[in-house]
Amino acid sequence: QVQLVESGGGLVQAGGSLRLSCAASRSIFSRNTMGWYRQVPGKTRESVASITSGGRTNFSDSVKGRFTISRDNAKNMVYLQMNSLKPEDTAVYYCNRQPYLPASWGQGTQVTVSS
Repeated sequence: QVQLVESGGGLVQAGGSLRLSCAASRSIFSRNTMGWYRQVPGKTRESVASITSGGRTNFSDSVKGRFTISRDNAKNMVYLQMNSLKPEDTAVYYCNRQPYLPASWGQGTQVTVSS
């Protein structure tokens, strides 16, 4: 049973924007803090943004001021708006609950930022 499906990645030039979407199952999403994570090959997965069920947000220092996170509680959806993208933002992006559920990672969506 697929529980997390990410989409919206792609290739973009530095300075550009992308909007990622995550469709989550109710069991994962409902009344829980959700987060976006990213991983570069050879490195550990890192958290970049989170949002509580009430809409309180938190961002890593590396994306603060450039990324925004939002959620649609009626649709079990989480979004990541990424602006002013940099080559170092290149990674596979995943969503999950925060703290994450180890068995629930989706396939992720690749974001590639060219310089």
